[in-house]
Amino acid sequence: MTRLSDAELDALVEQATVDAYDEDEQRTGFHCLLEEHLRVPFQTTVLGVEVNVTKIDLSPGGEIVAICTRGKHRQAIGLLNLPLPTPRPAGAEWIDAYQHWAR
Repeated sequence: MTRLSDAELDALVEQATVDAYDEDEQRTGFHCLLEEHLRVPFQTTVLGVEVNVTKIDLSPGGEIVAICTRGKHRQAIGLLNLPLPTPRPAGAEWIDAYQHWAR
């Protein structure tokens, strides 16, 4: 899939934040749409180690994180810092929209 234009990303951001009153509610809107549209699990590489992204969650501080597992180990990685594999998983455009909103 090709990268979305700024206008297309803006439209996704609008969809995620339409009824949100503040930044926390906007982030929650993104979390809901990511859970709905991002196909997990998928594999990616974090710091040279292959991991499985098993779900998207909200950290206690309200950050959207990817829950990454490898064997019995589990680590939450901020979605803004998560490297995506090639090919990208279905629904990755919502990660792009979240990154677009966060900058």
